[in-house]
Amino acid sequence: MDKVRVAVVGATGMVGQRFVKLLENHSMFELVALTASPASVGKRYSEAAHWYVEGQMPEGVAEMKVSTDDPNWLKALGVEVAFTALPAEVALKVEPELAKAGINVLSDASTFRMEKDVPVLIPEVNPEHLKLLEVQRRRRGWRGCIITNPNCTTTVLVMSLKPLLDNFGVKRVIVSTMQAVSGAGWGGVPSMAIIDNVIPYIAKEEEKVEAESLKILGSLNQGEVKAANFKISASCHRVNVLDGHLEAVFVELGKAVEAVEVINAMKNFKGKPQELKLPTAPQQPIIVKDEPDRPQPRFDRYAGGGMSVAVGRVRRDPAIENGVKYVVLGHNTIRGAAGNSVLNAELLVKEGLL
Repeated sequence: MDKVRVAVVGATGMVGQRFVKLLENHSMFELVALTASPASVGKRYSEAAHWYVEGQMPEGVAEMKVSTDDPNWLKALGVEVAFTALPAEVALKVEPELAKAGINVLSDASTFRMEKDVPVLIPEVNPEHLKLLEVQRRRRGWRGCIITNPNCTTTVLVMSLKPLLDNFGVKRVIVSTMQAVSGAGWGGVPSMAIIDNVIPYIAKEEEKVEAESLKILGSLNQGEVKAANFKISASCHRVNVLDGHLEAVFVELGKAVEAVEVINAMKNFKGKPQELKLPTAPQQPIIVKDEPDRPQPRFDRYAGGGMSVAVGRVRRDPAIENGVKYVVLGHNTIRGAAGNSVLNAELLVKEGLL
């Protein structure tokens, strides 16, 4: 199979660099274009990007010239898929132009997540929402499309909730998050603000978690998603950790179950990416830790190459009817951002939806 030609739009930032790293020697995709702000256009990628992520900048991209995100230029290069890591206000203009030009946009921005015809996709959780693309293309007159990632915090939560919803039903969710500083980007949280500190507020984060989770876990009905029928209450906090969002989750289930039943449901959970053996798919989407003090960001954020979520401390909650509680951890810039988009694109190719 010929490789699909792809671009990373917004390639110099932290998530853009994750895309670059994940696409190195990818079996499905050939990275042919890197775009960034006008100040970087024409520079070698090694000059334009201060490398933030672990390891070295891939040799194959270091000498690539940073180009414009003009859709006509990208189409001339044969780009079929654009992985975008743009600020929301920039995505508002750029992403529709790319989709209109026939480029399939895999977006990490929040801009279009709650649009009725845009799927917010986690491939193991709601692959059927790809049917929205037919509606989207017809309504908007696009030859391409926009598929969005959830918020990184949402992704970690929803992956742990999916097997509970399918096996036992869910009536109510309370989640308290401890979020890594990389979620705010390289310059997002000043060091003097976070060292020896916890910041108990992240702008718009709680609203995103509550709304996006219900859309992702909702059902497709006549070309629209009907939100899942339960309530979520989120409290989000920034902590002094580099990578890995840790979340304490409290769930009222639809029936009384033992903790071991919840554990088994999570261990047995697999989705379409595992069935199709997609290149970026982890063998086990949810890894359950037996140790009483795990998961921890330092030890567990790279579970499944950063594409799995790690769950621990699963137990009954005596304060909630039919209640269980647990801790879940996921890598916010891999599974919560670039990795999920790459997996989305792999599913798009396998399903013949380019």
